[in-house]
Amino acid sequence: MLDTLTDFYTADIGIDVVALRLAVAAVLGLVIGLDREFREVPAGLRTHMLVSLAAATFAILAFEIVARATAEGVSNPDPVRIIEAVTAGVAFLAAGTIIRGGGRVHGLTTGAAMWLAGAVGLACGVGAFSVALVATVFGMTILTAIRWAERAASLKPKGGDRRSPD
Repeated sequence: MLDTLTDFYTADIGIDVVALRLAVAAVLGLVIGLDREFREVPAGLRTHMLVSLAAATFAILAFEIVARATAEGVSNPDPVRIIEAVTAGVAFLAAGTIIRGGGRVHGLTTGAAMWLAGAVGLACGVGAFSVALVATVFGMTILTAIRWAERAASLKPKGGDRRSPD
């Protein structure tokens, strides 16, 4: 009988590292999703958390693929394909948030935030926590401080948040 979760997991990085990477990805995805949630746009907390978590999972799987392929004698495993797949998948989801109507485009910022959540998740998956954290801080600065600056410069109407989900 299996006593612990580690009995299921045989990779070099260990289940504790996997759990940490996935947890950090989900939390940082939550942070990015907070802005969208507060603005009541379609892609909020859960969406951003899931995108980030999925990207981290794919990144960890890239390590697994390389480790297992190397153990089986494959000399050139290509984990970059995983990154390409994550990018394409997140771009597909993000594109679904973009709406064009009445001569205006809505949802571009939400789509971009989802793409960032995917990148943050991928960074967490490969263990690049400092990259993930800095990207999250920069992303949140862009989502909040730049909005305040736009309003101060009257580039966007003050009540624009509710009418325009961007």
